[in-house]
Amino acid sequence: MGDYEKSITVAVAPARLFSYLADVQHLPLYMPRLTSVRPHGGDQVTVTAHIDPPDAPEQDVTSEAWIRVVEDGKSLEWGAPGPHDYHGRLHVTPGEGADTSQLDVRLHTESAEGRQIDEGLLEALRGIRNAVESAER
Repeated sequence: MGDYEKSITVAVAPARLFSYLADVQHLPLYMPRLTSVRPHGGDQVTVTAHIDPPDAPEQDVTSEAWIRVVEDGKSLEWGAPGPHDYHGRLHVTPGEGADTSQLDVRLHTESAEGRQIDEGLLEALRGIRNAVESAER
């Protein structure tokens, strides 16, 4: 079991960062291995990812998930059904400088792959930062 947290500073205003994150169609632009997202109305989505597990051949996997945009709290919450109790939250707050944001991610999973999860969270946060900062140029 594990709870994980990471943060990053992003050089865009909080409203712009949150707007970018709130559009679930952007997910494959910054989530490692995620190749597609299909919204079904409400908070239900179908996601497809390309994975390369150590004990199986490289493959695409598709699953159902939920993504909830929380406007008041400037958060994006998500989760997936299954045995690992996988869910998390991205939260946007103003950064220390003008037109900067602090982006925090929290993740809970019953699958305790500590180092891999920490690395994946950092990869996702860097992907978000690069994608949204590039979109602003």
